[in-house]
Amino acid sequence: MTLSNTTSHYGSVTRSFHWLIALLVLTLIPVAMIAQELPYETAEQLTRKALLFSLHKTLGVSVFLIALLRILWAVTQTKPASLHPKRKVETLLAETAHWLLYGSLVLAPLSGWIHHAATSGFAPIWWPLGQSLPMVPKSEYVAAVAGGFHWVFGKVMVVTLIAHLAGALKHHFIDQDATLRRMLGRAPDLPALAPTQHRIAPLLGAAIVWAGALALGSVLGVYSEKGAGVTAATLQDVTSGWTVQDGQITLNVTQFGSEVQGSFADWTASITYDDDVMSGPAGAVDAVISIGSLTLGSVTDQAMGPDFFDATTFETATYTADLIKGIDGFMAEGTLTIKDRTVPVTMPFSLLIDGDTAQMHASLTLDRRSYGIGDNMNDESALAFDVGVNIDLVATRASDAQ
Repeated sequence: MTLSNTTSHYGSVTRSFHWLIALLVLTLIPVAMIAQELPYETAEQLTRKALLFSLHKTLGVSVFLIALLRILWAVTQTKPASLHPKRKVETLLAETAHWLLYGSLVLAPLSGWIHHAATSGFAPIWWPLGQSLPMVPKSEYVAAVAGGFHWVFGKVMVVTLIAHLAGALKHHFIDQDATLRRMLGRAPDLPALAPTQHRIAPLLGAAIVWAGALALGSVLGVYSEKGAGVTAATLQDVTSGWTVQDGQITLNVTQFGSEVQGSFADWTASITYDDDVMSGPAGAVDAVISIGSLTLGSVTDQAMGPDFFDATTFETATYTADLIKGIDGFMAEGTLTIKDRTVPVTMPFSLLIDGDTAQMHASLTLDRRSYGIGDNMNDESALAFDVGVNIDLVATRASDAQ
């Protein structure tokens, strides 16, 4: 058997590509299905779930790269002729299925890879440099769209694989011809067949199927950002001596050795501060944070759950503190309440006031166990105890505070 194809047989390179990809795909599909159903209530369960998803993603990247090589090889090769050239419709459907498979083997893993690169946290890819892609930003919107594409292309792949397998079995058991055997390398000697030209009609047929599947995905809403199923609390307006014009509160969590960054979209802060005070208490802050407004990469749903923030029961967190001006800098001394736990928290911060505009930055580290967050996760290799918090804001002095 030669390396290259002939008009009657597949060469050994084509057959090797075919069965290697088949093995990978028939492994990664059930791995993903099993991983999806696994619970993640304990560190051990989460580790097992992440392990299977990492395997799925790593195999998916492998399929993507091998499929590209497979396609490049195919377009340079003689196309083995159909053993039933007079069956026009059957031949067209078979060739369309081949194009659907080629496209799905590239598009399904690529969209999954983009989804992985656009979000953060949970189940790393094991290939080197596999965690990010050029020109793919960290974006929940990009992740949602790519995730929807992955779902659509994955379903097209599964359906096409079933049709492809059914066709092969039909040829082998009903037609009793050599269609399947020549991919196994056991085909009998066949007469020289007329060369088959690559036709545009099957490719157009595959494109129509992809377009229809993508449109159906839009109808089903698979490209929209998925919330955590928690309605963020609506916070009341506050009266403040300094009004926050711009700002953010971000979290940095370490999961399986990788940093996951998130932020709260909705929070309020009532701030009083007298910049004429030279030393000692100079003001106070009373901040309320809507827990349901948190986005935390791919683990947002988990973070909202009862074992973590329990956002359905405890909709807000509060931080109340006195603002102290010292010789060496500024300090907020108060208490932070998350869920039903109130813990003293002292937070150093920097402050720059220019006229009626103030810029503030603070960084601190909290132990999630102090607030009953993730008590079921007692293994730091799965989820670190320390959580980094960064606060940045720009505030302007209220006119009546001057």
